[in-house]
Amino acid sequence: MDANKKWLSIPKEIRGKITKNVFCGHCKDAVTIESFTIEDDQFGIVLKGKCQKCGHEVARVVES
Repeated sequence: MDANKKWLSIPKEIRGKITKNVFCGHCKDAVTIESFTIEDDQFGIVLKGKCQKCGHEVARVVES
């Protein structure tokens, strides 16, 4: 299964919670990820994008 299908198999409300709970090393806080891509990872999928507050690059692993 490709990364996008894995992401879409997660219920919409859970996906929303995941995208709003990404750690930003620059802000030192949980932030919302924006402009993200979805990639396959050995543990599941990885969301890679930008912090909504400061624009710093952030990533979030979503384990299978």
